[in-house]
Amino acid sequence: MPGGRLTHEERRHIAAGLADGLTYTEIAVRLHRPVSTITREVARNGGAGGYDADRAHHATAIRARRSMPAAPPPVPSVLDGRDPQTIRELEEHFTAMLVDTGLPRTAARVLVSLYITDSGSLTAAELVQRLQVSPASVSKAVGQLEQHQLIRRERDPRRRRDRYVIDGDILYPSWMASARKNARLAAAALHGAEALDPATPAGARLKNMGQLLQHLSNDMIRAAEHWHDTFDDQ
Repeated sequence: MPGGRLTHEERRHIAAGLADGLTYTEIAVRLHRPVSTITREVARNGGAGGYDADRAHHATAIRARRSMPAAPPPVPSVLDGRDPQTIRELEEHFTAMLVDTGLPRTAARVLVSLYITDSGSLTAAELVQRLQVSPASVSKAVGQLEQHQLIRRERDPRRRRDRYVIDGDILYPSWMASARKNARLAAAALHGAEALDPATPAGARLKNMGQLLQHLSNDMIRAAEHWHDTFDDQ
């Protein structure tokens, strides 16, 4: 079939055509193949004077096997000795919940993998193997999580590679960073309200927004500090 791989029978027709003195173009017309296909086939398998259909077919099969991509490393069926089905269901449920909050799916999967691993730490290579995604996808997801201060990076001096870590205290800086963002947005809204005049509909709208965000930011900071003090005392 034009565009597909040459069959053994087609290679025999090529050999017969060469033996009869046909040109590459004449052979290509008979096989309904591009001339470039015939030229390349003959050139890589001994040339016009040494072409043998059986050897060519065998050599092509060997090249095809060598060019096949390596099988991906097996996904661990058991995570830290636990039942794989239980872990799989937990991963799917936890990931779906994080995606619903607006976190990109791969970033959510990375975060879940770190949370449910006893060590709370994985390398990029381990994440690639566990999630069966590309290194570039892991790198992008890690960058997103670092931006939100949801994970931290540690250097493993023995293996000369980075490890990505999550622990019980990692949520505190992330929560505080979110509170500070709300505080900055509140300040901007209140400033805008003053600029527009709080007595106007637009100014009143911004003032309400700023007061709400300011209240939420203060509550978030108080709650985080209370939790952090309690956690440190344990």
